[in-house]
Amino acid sequence: MTACRYLLLLFLGTIKGMTSSPAMSAAGALATDHPLVDGRTADSPLITAYRGGKPSRRPVWFMRQAGRSLPEYLKVREGIAMLDSCLRPELASEITLQPVRRHDVDAGIFFSDIVIPLKLAGVGVDIVPGVGPVLDRPVRTAADVAALPQLTWEALEPIRQAVRLTVAELGRTPLIGFAGAPFTLAAYMVEGKPSRDHLGPRTMMHADPETWRALANWAADASGMFLQAQLEAGASAGQLFDSWAGSLGLADYTQFVAPASTRALDHVRHLGAPLIHFGTGTSELLVAMRDVGVDVVGVDYRLPLDEANRRLGGSVPLQGNIDPALLSAPWEILEAHVRAVIAAGAAAPGHVLNLGHGVPPETDPAVLTRVVELIHSISPE
Repeated sequence: MTACRYLLLLFLGTIKGMTSSPAMSAAGALATDHPLVDGRTADSPLITAYRGGKPSRRPVWFMRQAGRSLPEYLKVREGIAMLDSCLRPELASEITLQPVRRHDVDAGIFFSDIVIPLKLAGVGVDIVPGVGPVLDRPVRTAADVAALPQLTWEALEPIRQAVRLTVAELGRTPLIGFAGAPFTLAAYMVEGKPSRDHLGPRTMMHADPETWRALANWAADASGMFLQAQLEAGASAGQLFDSWAGSLGLADYTQFVAPASTRALDHVRHLGAPLIHFGTGTSELLVAMRDVGVDVVGVDYRLPLDEANRRLGGSVPLQGNIDPALLSAPWEILEAHVRAVIAAGAAAPGHVLNLGHGVPPETDPAVLTRVVELIHSISPE
């Protein structure tokens, strides 16, 4: 046996105790003062729609609603690095709350970054302005995977603190927790930085599938613990983002990615909060993404919601999918588009309005507020 293979097998043995039974590593159910349990958010428009019920108004929130489109965000972030902002509980909470105050959206989305679990585990990573996540050294061999540090529950305390602060201010408005899906996280780790085609992880899947599985499992457990910390601390729903899954064909996704996404979500299923899965460029993967075990499927701007619902057999509520490009279009064009998205989503068991990707940084905040007002003005019936 080679030294690398020995290290890999040793690593697999060490992570087994951390991840084989996620429910056993923390509380087995949500606390009695959790917003979903004590009644604050269980009947909110968002949670009602996620569970396939009839909401009192059409729910809407926006991915990246807490961020560079808001002048108040730029002010509080001035001079503070991105990952540092995520790990200061008071600041992360304030940023999360800003768009809820301004736009009257139906949920806050927790302000953080998908690489925060890496940072908290001790992996050298930073967000480089104009580039994105950059690792000190890529993870490309069995020995690299075996050397990865283990994320601990104690390290996640800043996340729990930020969630608790946020939920206390949100009242009856739900907070959505989130985590990066294992493929997206692992793709950054293999490439060491953002990539257009993700050749590194796609090659590893086939050239060294054992190492790929070990890395995907590490990423799944890190993301799963990250999401579990948010949900247990007070988030009322959780979304798994797979930003780069659109680079995969269905066969590769099903064989090499779906098991890890399932593993990540296994950390939180026992909590009973609605779970959403969203990816970009994933129109051909929607059924497989649903089948990892989620309650809601997010759809990007490329596929009409009525077609997404047809492909999914009308089996789950949908989230989406206003085209972010139209936020800068004349109002009459944007309004017609929003109404068309609502009409296309009408056949699904439930529909939460969102963008088909994140808010562009150059977006006029007043436009987002006007879109929310329009959506809320249209009867959910």
